[in-house]
Amino acid sequence: MALAPTASNLEIEPLAGALGAEVRGISLGAMRDDEWQAMRAAWLEHLVLFFPDQHLSHADHVALGRRFGEIEIHPFIPKVSEAFPEIVVLDSDKGARADTWHTDVTFSPTPPMASILSMVVCPPRGGDTLWTNQQLAYETLSDPIRDLVDGLTAVHTAAPFGRPEVRSEHPAVRIHPETGRRVLFVNRTFTSHFKELRRSESDSLLRMLCDWSEQPAFQVRYRWSKGAVGIWDNRCTMHFAINDYDESRVIERVTVLGDAPRGPAARWPAFAADARSAAAYTAGSNGAPSGPRQGIATDPRTNSIAKPA
Repeated sequence: MALAPTASNLEIEPLAGALGAEVRGISLGAMRDDEWQAMRAAWLEHLVLFFPDQHLSHADHVALGRRFGEIEIHPFIPKVSEAFPEIVVLDSDKGARADTWHTDVTFSPTPPMASILSMVVCPPRGGDTLWTNQQLAYETLSDPIRDLVDGLTAVHTAAPFGRPEVRSEHPAVRIHPETGRRVLFVNRTFTSHFKELRRSESDSLLRMLCDWSEQPAFQVRYRWSKGAVGIWDNRCTMHFAINDYDESRVIERVTVLGDAPRGPAARWPAFAADARSAAAYTAGSNGAPSGPRQGIATDPRTNSIAKPA
């Protein structure tokens, strides 16, 4: 596919029909204002952008994050240094393998808007990452299902990290604050249930929506290389880091804080369950968390899902 030059001479090559593009002709550590504006417009269009051969310094990585907004200082994940607490280190040898579909930290009242990854140590093969377009996933639902999810509220919890009491409620359909497009805002890892439905209904619908969102037609897959940088819009994507390698994989990440998701108003009251049904929302008959992500093990040191033993 031919590369498409922009007004600022960026070369943008789409990688899949659904989302994702690789960008050349720019140095992320020394962007002019016109390059920044063109890059950010491409980011909103393609949802995730990849920049080979950048090799960002720590100072440039932080400065790039600050152009997007306020940077998260994560309380748990190891930092690259005391001088740069904004940069966390995701080391596969220390359990940082996020191999389930998720949108980052949706159990927060204000999930992140974006993340910026810099690949420091790349395995010779394997370790690709997948993303999905949650705008497209919503727009291609049938009219009756779209109408239903437009009126639902999703409960997101940190149960996969052993903290089920940490939870937030968000509209099941989010309106992107910059583009105005509607986004299916649920994921397999952190979404527990829809508060307006009984558990059996909620689990069935959530499983169907997750299966729908994760299909290949909505995906892009990226093969990393040392020094590459990836920037994705956490407000309208999910991602999955493929755990198919044995060598070390080390990524440095800056995360940009987001806002409270907004969407269509809920159209029904919370489901008035009896005590037995209400308890089933937080634990099934065997005490495991309810919802489609039963049995996921977690690494408490990171924001990732632990590799099974």
